[in-house]
Amino acid sequence: MGYGREVWESGNAGEKYLTKGICIAGSSFRKGELRMEQKVNRIDFRLGRFGKLAPLLAAAAMILWAAFSQSNVNGYVLAFFAALVTGVLFAKDEKAYGEALVYGLSKPIFGVIVMAVILAAVSGKLISASGAVQTIAAYVVAAGFTGKLFVAASFLITCLLAFATGTSVGTYFVVIPILFPVGVMAGAAPEFMIGDIVSGAAFGDNLGPISDTTIASSATQHADLGTVVKTRMRYSLPAAAGALVLFLLCSKTTDSGAGTPAAAGTVNPTSLVMLAVPAVIIVLCLMRKHLITALSWGILAGIAAGLLFGIYTVDELVSFPGGFSVSGTIIEAITGTAGTVAMLIAVFALLGVVERSGLFEDVGNILARFAKSERSTETAIVLSAGMLSMVTGVISVAIVALGDLVNEIGEKAGVNRYRRANLLDCTGCVFCFLTPWTVHCVIPAQQSAQFGEGFAVAPAAIPFVNFYSLCMLVMLAAAVITGYGRKQ
Repeated sequence: MGYGREVWESGNAGEKYLTKGICIAGSSFRKGELRMEQKVNRIDFRLGRFGKLAPLLAAAAMILWAAFSQSNVNGYVLAFFAALVTGVLFAKDEKAYGEALVYGLSKPIFGVIVMAVILAAVSGKLISASGAVQTIAAYVVAAGFTGKLFVAASFLITCLLAFATGTSVGTYFVVIPILFPVGVMAGAAPEFMIGDIVSGAAFGDNLGPISDTTIASSATQHADLGTVVKTRMRYSLPAAAGALVLFLLCSKTTDSGAGTPAAAGTVNPTSLVMLAVPAVIIVLCLMRKHLITALSWGILAGIAAGLLFGIYTVDELVSFPGGFSVSGTIIEAITGTAGTVAMLIAVFALLGVVERSGLFEDVGNILARFAKSERSTETAIVLSAGMLSMVTGVISVAIVALGDLVNEIGEKAGVNRYRRANLLDCTGCVFCFLTPWTVHCVIPAQQSAQFGEGFAVAPAAIPFVNFYSLCMLVMLAAAVITGYGRKQ
């Protein structure tokens, strides 16, 4: 995902942790850096394996309820907090359970994502409230570049940006505030606009040479990074081509005329100076600056441009009208992220419980027993990596947690290192992106909702329009069954 500097941990029977440092923002990877950590409190649960899975089962039940009810992000917030409360009923040591919750929240990636969500909301609000989106949409509609054509073009633009920057989450924060509302105003259905952006981000995360998933998969399997990228093209490019065709054929359109901003007299060419916000963020990301730094500079550029060209006044940005209140564009954007931030708190707290419960080791043991032949080993790699990607919501965590075991059983079964690296990464970019409670559905859903009810897309709807991950799922199945791509 390319969030910044992170330390991934994988446990060994709940006793000691092997830690591998991954530095994403600076495009470097400290390969082979291992150290032993102090012992941690392993969580034991009443009713054995059922008790261990009870929090996840509670979350799954609530998520299904929320999904069938077409809930927004807040429904998923309830699901994960219900899971945390359920775990208390089954934990034998409540102190160890509480420490596991805090452990999950202590991960650096948690702070990075939360800060990125808040800063991205501010930068997006600066753009959307300026009239720039309406102005761009008017020009797009006037040029006839609407509907399915705009959806397909947005997919290609997002693919290129995510590939170049190596960050899927960062791509959402740059692309969604502009391409998404413009596309909807130009006649594309909201869910397909979100789907093409998430699909493009998945492609960049999957194939980008500076993506953390690419780096982690190659490093854990001791494979040359350049060759990994080269061999991964045989999976990624066909999946991207399939996704492009599906967006051209299957994207739904709406009546673009009714909402055309030109008809409403809202076109303001001066507002286009606010494109300085995404421009600054993109340039800094390409320069390998930290995502938080890039977003902060983007906000500063937006404030400066808005004030200089008379798009905003100081009071419109920040105001203290009295009566213990504060108003303005910036605070509205910050408070609007409350639901997403609450969900991230619950998700990462639950991730701490999952790690301390030994679930990673259980999945690894199942993987080792199942892997016999070359094909069964590949199947085991896909299933285990998919399961951990769904549970953790972070592909690199799943890759590093399974890395050593996949390396060991893969060598025994004759699965070459590049094949193993590609299976791990491609699997993560399928299951993690198709799971509605991960950042790849929650953040796009939250960002779509900020433009109004007519733009909002539910997290549960996004997997069905993520054509890249769906096409990659077909590619993975075909690769394992037929042996496609098995030879280096």
